[in-house]
Amino acid sequence: MCYSCNNKIETSKIENLVDKIPEDIPMEFTLASIPENKIVHKGTFSPDLKAYYYTISDQNFENFDVYVIKYSKNTWSQPEKAFFNSQFNDHGMSFSSDGKTVYFSSTRPVNRNDVSKTWHIWKADKIDNKWSVPVFVDIPNLRDKLVSHPTITNSGTLYFHSSNLDYSEMEIYRSKKVNDEFQNAEKLSFPALSKLSKCTPIIAPSGDYLVFATVGSQLDLMISYKDENDLWKQPQKLSSQVNTFGQGNPYITPDEKYLFFTTAENNNWKVNWVNITSELKILSDTKN
Repeated sequence: MCYSCNNKIETSKIENLVDKIPEDIPMEFTLASIPENKIVHKGTFSPDLKAYYYTISDQNFENFDVYVIKYSKNTWSQPEKAFFNSQFNDHGMSFSSDGKTVYFSSTRPVNRNDVSKTWHIWKADKIDNKWSVPVFVDIPNLRDKLVSHPTITNSGTLYFHSSNLDYSEMEIYRSKKVNDEFQNAEKLSFPALSKLSKCTPIIAPSGDYLVFATVGSQLDLMISYKDENDLWKQPQKLSSQVNTFGQGNPYITPDEKYLFFTTAENNNWKVNWVNITSELKILSDTKN
């Protein structure tokens, strides 16, 4: 209860730093400046909303870096590279709900013969208010696959997308943690979407619903709710107000009030945000 109340208060940090707050019509989120000739990708806040992390890349999608701006005394700092950013590619970051672990995807070398050289999941822990050196997160049955965009539930189940090294057969997976180790991942089954690739998931901290992108003629954001048997129900497409120009990299604020996502209208990449409180309620009430 206290955590929920604190998040409602903390969200005002975002609301007090913008000229206008979105309702059910998405608008651009412009706290972070993007260098010329660069593309913005995923944006996500730390759970206390005191830091905003975002990814930028070159226009050829060859070099990815994560930047951060920090909130202090009603002011956001100038952008700087995130502590876990490396000389390799880094992207797809998200936090545990307590803010003590950050998960991200990276192409930095794992230095293991049984692990392919591609994107894999890494994590860093905050200990005594200091971030540890990032370590490789081993998903045993996906060591030879591309693994990216991790997101974790309160209970410690990790969701992400994985594919072949050429990005084919990209699907959403989950891996449960047992004795502090992640187990073999299982692919989520969405029969109605079997012909579409799926990517960039974000899981609600409770684990009750999942938002992800499907890859068709454009990227569309979908939502699926979990049933009483721990199975995922038929996904529903988010509203036409959200799905307009090709959407990916969703992020939901801790109070589940705002959805952030990336669009690419006319190759103009930007992060949008929208109030989805009413939409989540409608979709939840009408779920199968």
